[in-house]
Amino acid sequence: MGTAYTPGLTISADIVVRKMRRLPLKGQVLVQVGEPVSPNTVVARTELPGPITTLRVAEQLGVEPRELSKFLLKQVGDKVQAGEVVAERKSLFGLFTSRVISPVTGTVDFISETTGNIGIRHLPTPVEVTAYLRGLVVDVIPEEGAVVATRGVFVQGIFGLSGERHGTIAILANSPDELVPDTKLSEEHKGKVAIAGSLAHWRLMEAARQVGVAALVTGGVLDTDIKRLLGYDIGVAITGHEPLPFTLIVTEGFGKIGMAKRTFELLASQEGKEASVNGATQIRAGVIRPEIVVPKDGTLTMEDLQAPDEDKFLVGELNLGTPVRLIRTPYFGALGRVTSLPPEPQEIETETKTRVLEAELVTGEKVIVPRANVEIFPHE
Repeated sequence: MGTAYTPGLTISADIVVRKMRRLPLKGQVLVQVGEPVSPNTVVARTELPGPITTLRVAEQLGVEPRELSKFLLKQVGDKVQAGEVVAERKSLFGLFTSRVISPVTGTVDFISETTGNIGIRHLPTPVEVTAYLRGLVVDVIPEEGAVVATRGVFVQGIFGLSGERHGTIAILANSPDELVPDTKLSEEHKGKVAIAGSLAHWRLMEAARQVGVAALVTGGVLDTDIKRLLGYDIGVAITGHEPLPFTLIVTEGFGKIGMAKRTFELLASQEGKEASVNGATQIRAGVIRPEIVVPKDGTLTMEDLQAPDEDKFLVGELNLGTPVRLIRTPYFGALGRVTSLPPEPQEIETETKTRVLEAELVTGEKVIVPRANVEIFPHE
């Protein structure tokens, strides 16, 4: 049972990656199965209905609601421009006229002779879903979206901020444990996926913001620097929508932690190639990891997208001495090694029983945590 509850990050030099690209509501799918796509290719499009502004027309005209229809200049379904008259009432001999003007542009959604109100629905908001990856469309869900697949390098991180972006990979560090100074970032890194070493410190992140990098990938980060970057505290449960001009991906954890040698060497081998990145992270049920995807060179075929013998690096069983990383608070991101694997479930703080392990952290502290709260983490 050593493999029970032992999740790990995927790091692969050759793997098929499939992504569902779905609209928030039904719309039009613009691609077909087998069609090549790039990260910016729009695969589906729809429109989100605008909100409704209610006008108290009868009240403003000084008439009874049941009389409303006699004064309306617009009917349900008619288009209206902001500033346009939608109803008017002329007084005796036409000397005085009362008018109701629409404050918004949209369409008449309803007319109520019970309340005397009419509703103007604002213009819809167009929504487009892009492919995110350079690859092929392998499936289409009518009116909803498509599945895009590619094959190449795939690296998952433990924590990230902000959403999907893409750019060519640029290596900033000479080694996985180097503390990269902010002076290494310059205008030539604008739009690039910059690979740093052991720490995305405040000055480096601020330089990334000013230069305009697409993404910054690093081994570790300080929670105090994240708060300074965003201007507020952030939890580690769900991320991906932060208002940042770049995506941050942390591969190892919180603190100054050298990037795993395998991860660094794999990313370094992809320098100059286009990568798609996403910082979205969800630690609760339905785990989502931040990721870096680098499609293989050349033209993909449907045969290329058959599952290869995946070169997954993070596999194995929990044993004494196995290096692990903790993925739940209060030890989120901490590294250590397994020192004990009690065979029987034990009661934890929540008063539930679960299988646990004892680990000695790199700080020397020994902790007992549920096995579900760790992942196998080779240091090399």
